[in-house]
Amino acid sequence: MLNIKLVSWSLGVFAAISFVLCVIYGLVTPESIHMHEFLEMALPAFEWLSFWGFMLGLVESFLFGAYAGIVFVPIYNLLYRVWGQKPLPHTGR
Repeated sequence: MLNIKLVSWSLGVFAAISFVLCVIYGLVTPESIHMHEFLEMALPAFEWLSFWGFMLGLVESFLFGAYAGIVFVPIYNLLYRVWGQKPLPHTGR
């Protein structure tokens, strides 16, 4: 069974770190190959290379990651209860 708080926070932090790495990648690579168009499409109201755009993208990334955990954990726990690991038969040892 998974802990919803732990998984949601972990995914939120993971998504926020991934966002920061994408922005850093965009700053160190030529404009023709960075990801600002993808970030602008994936994150509502995100604007490339402004302070408020960065902060909004960071918050949105965290919230999307946390949302994934909030949705995933109950589904996983339900399926684990239904189809999860069954006890092994007694081997006599």
